[in-house]
Amino acid sequence: MTFATLGLIEPLQRALETLGYQTPTPVQAQAIPAVLAGRDLMAAAQTGTGKTAAFAVPLLQLLTMEGPKVAANSARALILCPTRELAEQVHASVAEYAQHLPLTTYAVYGGVSINPQMMKLRKGVDVLVATPGRLIDLFRQNALKLNQLQTLVLDEADRMLDLGFSEELANIYRMLPKKRQTLLFSATFSDEIRTLAGQMLNDPMSIEVSPRNVAANTVKQWVVPVDKKRKPELFVHLMRKGRWKQVLVFAKTRNGVDALVDKLQGLGINADGIHGDKPQATRQRALDRFKSSDVQILVATDVAARGLDIEDLPLVVNFDLPIVAEDYIHRIGRTGRAGNTGEAISLVCADEVNMLSAIEMLTRQTLTRHMEQDFEPEHRVPDTDASGQVVKKPKKPKKPKASGGGGKRNLGKWVDSGEVAPAEPSIKPVRKVPVFNTGPRKKK
Repeated sequence: MTFATLGLIEPLQRALETLGYQTPTPVQAQAIPAVLAGRDLMAAAQTGTGKTAAFAVPLLQLLTMEGPKVAANSARALILCPTRELAEQVHASVAEYAQHLPLTTYAVYGGVSINPQMMKLRKGVDVLVATPGRLIDLFRQNALKLNQLQTLVLDEADRMLDLGFSEELANIYRMLPKKRQTLLFSATFSDEIRTLAGQMLNDPMSIEVSPRNVAANTVKQWVVPVDKKRKPELFVHLMRKGRWKQVLVFAKTRNGVDALVDKLQGLGINADGIHGDKPQATRQRALDRFKSSDVQILVATDVAARGLDIEDLPLVVNFDLPIVAEDYIHRIGRTGRAGNTGEAISLVCADEVNMLSAIEMLTRQTLTRHMEQDFEPEHRVPDTDASGQVVKKPKKPKKPKASGGGGKRNLGKWVDSGEVAPAEPSIKPVRKVPVFNTGPRKKK
């Protein structure tokens, strides 16, 4: 199969050939004809399988072949992304696909001045890539009208809900024309996203080119148990032992990112960090330097977990496990992309055992454990498996009570030497799914 057999016009074929796209990936082969046919679509595929081209390329063809010229302060197609980095990357890809077409494209997101974006939108753009918050700001300031919109794309919608964009999505939905095409693309689809799709899409076609919530088999995954306080020391040890050249590291919090970057820089290691408190220009500069290998270690929160395409990235390290198990799939999906092999290492301490169990149950595999000499944890990480069970260490028999004493005393929970207190049960954050008032349905 070729892109020509999918019905793409010659300018798009030429752009794809220039970019080195030879044959369609499975998600592209199924999605492109459906989008060209005007169908609403819900597509799930492993990260790194070409989802952006699967929706952007046919969308560009539809805009080229039909519809009036874009009006002032308007957009004909809208692509929503959860993070600034992903919005910038998606726009860069769309612009490359559209290089031989008479279409305009632009990206808007927070963290930078809104005035240049308002000026750019005055003439209108055919394809607008946006984060939800900035889109609403532009709409409320009358810098953007959506009455001409033909197609809405939600890229990584599950991540938008994780980041708390449910209210924004509901507001955006009310801004849009009722008659439009809607496309949902993601590596994972939770039950909440399927509920959202049922509210926003009209008789959607569903595509799943790989099993749900399964990481790419091109990524070798393993776990190193360690005490929490020794994670930085273990990371440096593994980096020097393995002579790591380029590593993307995920930490749970912004403070965790800054602390690890400071430690690495203090040891003379070329490291930088990305998180939500940093200005957008700083974040983009760090990412660009990492892609060009000017930075050896890039430490990030989950703002870097979705959609970022770093060519031939050999290794991802989970310094902390993600709170939401689905984010593990997206994190390690930054390596092993486009058929290349990669490696994902997770440093796991005792109080992360429930997160580890949730990841193994989601991915339906038990992650191999490698104990690193001289870093064996004092607080044992209980065994886990893909069934979601945490195998707790048998308790030691109670010692007989000593005679005497002045009655019962409440001394709290005691833990015998060598015994680990059972980990607190993990509570998965509840994703709030926006409720859209679509009105009464007409009887057929």
